[in-house]
Amino acid sequence: RSNKVRAALTILGVAVGVFVVVALSAAIHGINASVAKDLESAGPTSFFVYRRPVSLASICDGTDETCPERRNPPITLTEVEAIARLPEILAVTPHVPGWGLNVRYKDRQSRSVSVEGYSAGWLDVEGGDIIAGRNFTYAENITGARVAVVNDKLAEQLFAGSDPIDKVINIAGTPFRVLGVYHNVGSFLGKPNSGAAGTDPRAMIPLETGARNLDMSLRRLDLTVKPRANVSQTDAIDAVTTTIRGMRGLRPSEPDNFAVTTSDMLLNVYNGFFGVFFLVMISLSAVGLMVGGVGVIAIMMISVTERTREIGVRKALGATRSTILWQFLVEAATLTSIGASVGLVGGSLVAFLVNRYTPVPASTPPMAIVAALAVSAVTGIVFGLLPAIRASRLDPVEALRYE
Repeated sequence: RSNKVRAALTILGVAVGVFVVVALSAAIHGINASVAKDLESAGPTSFFVYRRPVSLASICDGTDETCPERRNPPITLTEVEAIARLPEILAVTPHVPGWGLNVRYKDRQSRSVSVEGYSAGWLDVEGGDIIAGRNFTYAENITGARVAVVNDKLAEQLFAGSDPIDKVINIAGTPFRVLGVYHNVGSFLGKPNSGAAGTDPRAMIPLETGARNLDMSLRRLDLTVKPRANVSQTDAIDAVTTTIRGMRGLRPSEPDNFAVTTSDMLLNVYNGFFGVFFLVMISLSAVGLMVGGVGVIAIMMISVTERTREIGVRKALGATRSTILWQFLVEAATLTSIGASVGLVGGSLVAFLVNRYTPVPASTPPMAIVAALAVSAVTGIVFGLLPAIRASRLDPVEALRYE
């Protein structure tokens, strides 16, 4: 209390470091939980088939040497039909990712709407529910009917609370009749095979309709495959892989020219990306802890010098070296623990505000709290050790004579 400014600066240095760690941990914990929930909506054993592997680590400059997967042939509807006939497979849902299109209803317009092409069974793997109206049918997909299912975000923008069912909207100059309204609380990142996040306006149309009316390229086709209940994911993947390789005439020595990806693999891709981001930010926050640690050394060394006579009196009255050592270590650990508590409260408050007012479902994991308090205490002990040792080694006679 006698050195309020120096103590406050030390506390501030530790608090900043802990604040960054807690806030980032809360954000990344919430993002990972949300992404995992999105991926699991297709089912715990479902998997995805892509033309190219999904990876954030690959380096591609547009040449065949760095991007051999550029030569992979696109997935075809013939392959989709062959997979659907497999006894191990319950359902296969082809999908063409959407891109930003203008959607208009009378004088209202929504820009950059993700319009995605699906087969009729898309709800089985997408998650969520039709909260009004209905989904398009198998027949409407085959005939290329100009119908659409809009999500509640797009319905709100275009219809402002009125009933959108059977209304005609204009998608990139083409009229579509609204069949239903879809609701799904997805992550703000969205799935890898989707062109939109969970909170973005979206429109789902039949695959054939998109190919005929909106120039949706079937070369971008990807699949979500759902095995039967009594079939393991591994067996289903083997069956699908064998079928596609056989239809493409691949020899046993040749690698796959397509990619089969599970939810766990996609989650690892997300975790890899956010893991690197987290490490960078942790490194930056470590600077704050280092500043706090240096502050601990400075303030405790000054404290030892200013309290030399007090230490001499205590030693003369019988205080041992361990007692003096413990006294100064406790003071150092207390300073950093106060800083950690301030940073923890600040980080948790930011996490609460982010969770409430942004799409990021931030939540503070218990391990982040434990780690923050433990690291701050260790910082105080490590950086306070040198001043504490110096204080414990003072000669009591010399200390008593100190002015």
